[in-house]
Amino acid sequence: MDSMTMIAMVSIITAGLTIAIGVLGPSLGEGKAVATALTSLAQQPDASATITRTLFVGLAMIESTAIYCFVVSMILLFANPFWNHVIAQTAGQ
Repeated sequence: MDSMTMIAMVSIITAGLTIAIGVLGPSLGEGKAVATALTSLAQQPDASATITRTLFVGLAMIESTAIYCFVVSMILLFANPFWNHVIAQTAGQ
């Protein structure tokens, strides 16, 4: 197995694991945040504007973690810095 194939395999597996593990935490966090917000809204309906605003800010911050994982996996698949290193080494031989 040559080095190009090995880098391709490791990049694809790592990108898949990055998405799988990196989205699991934010999805659980968002579910818990929404459940807690709904409980708070049921207990204090007068504070619905404040709770909703805070919920959306919190959800955006939680979602940014999943977006960062997506960006890392796309870099691994389409802009992998190891490709240039291997190509430069094979061209020099």
